[in-house]
Amino acid sequence: MTLWLSMAAGLAMLAVGGDILVRGAASAARRLGVSPLLIGLTVVGFGTSAPELVTSLQAAFADSPGIAVGNVVGSNISNVLLILGVTALIAPLAVDQRAFRRDAIMLALATAGLAWAVLQGRLTREMGLIAVALLLIYLLVVWMSERRRPDPEGERIADAGRGPAKSAPSLWMALPMAAAGIAITVYGAQLLVSGAIKVAHDFGVSDTMVGLTIVALGTSLPELVTSVVAALRKQGEVALGNVVGSNLYNILGILGVTAAIKPIDVPPAIARLDIWILAGATAAMILFARRRGKITRGEGLMLITGYAAYIGWLVWTA
Repeated sequence: MTLWLSMAAGLAMLAVGGDILVRGAASAARRLGVSPLLIGLTVVGFGTSAPELVTSLQAAFADSPGIAVGNVVGSNISNVLLILGVTALIAPLAVDQRAFRRDAIMLALATAGLAWAVLQGRLTREMGLIAVALLLIYLLVVWMSERRRPDPEGERIADAGRGPAKSAPSLWMALPMAAAGIAITVYGAQLLVSGAIKVAHDFGVSDTMVGLTIVALGTSLPELVTSVVAALRKQGEVALGNVVGSNLYNILGILGVTAAIKPIDVPPAIARLDIWILAGATAAMILFARRRGKITRGEGLMLITGYAAYIGWLVWTA
């Protein structure tokens, strides 16, 4: 029981620490005169991915590649199949085709690149640096595109970076907030990763399975809450943007930074099954969104069913 409480505390600290980090860093950026769009693309984007980043780094340095890679692959699978599925089931998701076309192309390329890297059996430092460079280039392209011709997705990103201006703390308050958020996130990741490794050992399952399920779903909880709230408010395009953006950051940013700092050996199990589940889920999302300009409740149910089947298979074969 103590072990599970420790993991739950780690997840809670990841969520709280990530939120404090985003608020502090975004407030500091606003005080320094950075544009809301740029804040949304960089500070908010990276900040909301902080739980996955710190968790993967902690796992890599703890020599648990199954958790380091499984966290990202599993999070992306749950983002598409579970989070997008649940959100579409609540309310069909409208798609802004211009913004989605741009982001979907990049996500498809990033997912294909990840599949190729996984099949090599190792995420090298060079692969990580290339991934981070591609993410920075992509962010620059989006920023320039949105400045010339804003679209609903760009407005969403800018709104995220704008935040509650009246309640923004001073620079000297914002910087300690960001530092506190980092500290809380790091400690929460330590609790979660160490607990996940012990769970894997105690139950005789691989850390890869734990990374793909418990850790991945836990670090995706903020995206789930945000997307469900957006669906209840009839803002489905926000949910879709959250999922696409999160998956891009996870592949290019999280795994990129992690591999650049500490190269990772990829567990064979991920190359055999999970990376193909991710590729298929990403392709299905793009197909659904492009075919009718929206993701329907029926398609949402299909995504959820696919996630249930995937988790069932992992548990059955554990």
